[in-house]
Amino acid sequence: MSDLDIRPAAPADIPTIVAMLADDPLGAQRESPDDLTPYTAAFERLAQDPNQHQVVAVREGRVVGTLQLTIIPGLSRRGSTRSIIEGVRIHADERGSGLGTRLIEWAIGESRRQNCQLVQLTSDATRTDARRFYERLGFEASHVGFKMSI
Repeated sequence: MSDLDIRPAAPADIPTIVAMLADDPLGAQRESPDDLTPYTAAFERLAQDPNQHQVVAVREGRVVGTLQLTIIPGLSRRGSTRSIIEGVRIHADERGSGLGTRLIEWAIGESRRQNCQLVQLTSDATRTDARRFYERLGFEASHVGFKMSI
């Protein structure tokens, strides 16, 4: 996969990122690819925050994957910095190609570069394939997560 480039996302990538976020049963319920206004505003906020890294994977000029990496300094764990991986999506025709592994490896490498001591992520409990994927990469399902819509 030497023809793959992982780079910061640009405003022009927003429609493709949103389409990938919406391209599964869960995303189809919560994303709105027909109205990019809220995504553009969110992208602008992300771009202004040095601890946010929205990246895309590009092959032959085409965006084929994305994720968001957030760096969080903290006091717990002896003042450790951690990273959170969110919104990992691979274009449907690239799934199973190793691209997801490459994106997660990039995120782990960037986390190390940012002196993080912990990388964490969440995955919806219904995503059994995703859970196997993350466990294969060395992640442990060590905590119970909670969410509340507000």
